[in-house]
Amino acid sequence: MAKGVADWDGAVDHRGEALPVLSKSSANMKMEKLLNTPMPSYDKSTPGSFFWTKLAFFFCRRTAANQFRTIECTGMEKIPSDRGSLCTSWHTNGLIDPLGIMLAHPKEFVMGGRHDLVTRPILSFWTRRLAVQPVVRKAELLRGGCSEEEATNLNGRSLLTLATGISSGFACVLFPEGTSHDLSHMLRFRTGPMRTVLAAAAIAKASGDKCPVLQPVGLHFRVRHHYRTDMWVEFGDPHYLPEDKIPEDLIEAVKKRQWVEPPQELVRSLRDNLRPHLQPLTPNVSSWDEHGGTHLIAQVQSRMENKPLRTWREEVLAARNVRDRYQTELEHVDSKPVKIEHPILDRGIEIHKKLGERNLDGRDLNKDATGLRKGNPLRLVDATIRTAIMVALLPVFLVSLSLQMALGRFLGDRTDEGVDARTTYQFLAAMFGSVLMWPFISLLTVGGLWWFEAELETILCFNWTQMFGESSSMVTTAILTVYLCSFPTYWLTGRFFGFWWDSYVDTKKAFRRLTTPGIYKNELEEKLTNLRESLVSEKR
Repeated sequence: MAKGVADWDGAVDHRGEALPVLSKSSANMKMEKLLNTPMPSYDKSTPGSFFWTKLAFFFCRRTAANQFRTIECTGMEKIPSDRGSLCTSWHTNGLIDPLGIMLAHPKEFVMGGRHDLVTRPILSFWTRRLAVQPVVRKAELLRGGCSEEEATNLNGRSLLTLATGISSGFACVLFPEGTSHDLSHMLRFRTGPMRTVLAAAAIAKASGDKCPVLQPVGLHFRVRHHYRTDMWVEFGDPHYLPEDKIPEDLIEAVKKRQWVEPPQELVRSLRDNLRPHLQPLTPNVSSWDEHGGTHLIAQVQSRMENKPLRTWREEVLAARNVRDRYQTELEHVDSKPVKIEHPILDRGIEIHKKLGERNLDGRDLNKDATGLRKGNPLRLVDATIRTAIMVALLPVFLVSLSLQMALGRFLGDRTDEGVDARTTYQFLAAMFGSVLMWPFISLLTVGGLWWFEAELETILCFNWTQMFGESSSMVTTAILTVYLCSFPTYWLTGRFFGFWWDSYVDTKKAFRRLTTPGIYKNELEEKLTNLRESLVSEKR
């Protein structure tokens, strides 16, 4: 758990369900600024500023490439191209969740989110130019962050704006759980996304356009708060709306740009129908230990069948099959899945915990799943080469990236929003740190090179300021060239640091396997033998 997270204060909603604890940022509502949020335009290719949208996504893609070890996106062919779509997913990784969806989705997005996205320093500079629409959650309302009238007016405006964008053929992402969390299963669904997409359908019917769809999305992170973790974005089958049930009064209201609540019965029906579409795309188990147990069994079973799991996606799918095999009841009425009672899963959980004692997992098993695998000497050679290159690049790394990485770690470890927000702060520090710091750092670097021009010429036998000629214009061109070239150099150094980090993590795990005590190995091998025998008996 991140440092500084406030304890739950006992506040509940009208159903008796715990309200999310408000962070300092979410509790600080600036209603005047929220009401002055820029509105999107739907007669252009992007709802917000074209320049700032493209620039933001350019930086996001570059940052994501370094943040994650692997990124895989599947199911994009399931997204209808002839209508808008409202993407829905479970929500466990803060701003990384919508970002992962938006980077994979082929359409431009109209965006909505928690109200403080458009009022925070620095972040709001971008979100307001991207025309992000603020939404007040039930938690802010019931905890006294604003009046009910203020929340109704703001949310009505924002949801109608988002609905208009969706009906115009754009995409949107809203999370039915209403808040990011760190549980292994979905929370009870809120109605915001359902109300929004029904309003979008009404607008589409009023204008003669095709009704949008609800697009379930599975978001899978190996360890969501770790740097260089694996991510898989899985688009499921679209959920088409009951067009014939959209009431005429709703259609007439949206024609006049008025927000009218869709019929509660229709909203609840859509909400309840969405959950079984989204549920299979999540871990949907009672605890993370159960989740780890299914993945462990999947790894063992794949090795027994001589079909090793080579990607994170393959591992998720295999673990999903294990879960579905042993899960006899999906969930209680309180939305929490029933604990799986099965001796094979119990053995899987036990081994998962055993490996966790040394920060290992199912990938560290040998090809027969009888014990720990040995290290590959070639990997050590590769790690040594990468380390040597990283040492050579260390001055550039320290100048360009060390400060923002330290800032991301500091903010992520001390946020009051929980471990699910940790990656968000790391990502934002990496992205905005580059935008804000690199121009200044490059200026200082070029200034230092110019200041020590004579000394560098002695060392290099080359005057860098005269690489294009000795005239003042050529010297200026040389200085400007070095300044501009520093940016891709910093980024490439960051990319290589990511590759080096992968080798460092792999080498550290190999060292743990090699230094594992004999008693531990014997216990692990015995447990693996029992699990293998159970799996063989199950097939008979």
